[in-house]
Amino acid sequence: MILISHRGNISGPDEKNENNPKYVDEAMKQGFEVEIDVWHKDNQFFLGHSKPQYPVDEIFLKNKKLWCHAKSFDALQELLKIDAHCFWHEEDAYTLTNRGYVWAYPGQKIGFKTICVKPELNKIEIKNFCGVCSDYIGNYKNKK
Repeated sequence: MILISHRGNISGPDEKNENNPKYVDEAMKQGFEVEIDVWHKDNQFFLGHSKPQYPVDEIFLKNKKLWCHAKSFDALQELLKIDAHCFWHEEDAYTLTNRGYVWAYPGQKIGFKTICVKPELNKIEIKNFCGVCSDYIGNYKNKK
């Protein structure tokens, strides 16, 4: 099972550090993949949930452990150009990543190559999912 940290979180939300490249790196060093929020503005990539905050380069974004959530159409286009693993959605029940994974909004049912997002919100059983993305991803490490 793929274990994906939501914005670098491992043991709960930490809005002060979420999407900070150092925080994201720490989650990857602990063996997790990480979903990050990506912006593109003035020919520069940034991480940040509600706005562009942390500048990053394309080498960082092409890390195979990252799942790049494009926060705008421009960001999506630029992420596709550099072949980063990416997707875009708002509150869609499902969206596809450019690597063919189904990103399921919290509470949606499972399917082939489906990533369950925040299963703790709806007490979803994760055993039949391909992967899970959570702010509490550390809790899932032994449930693989």
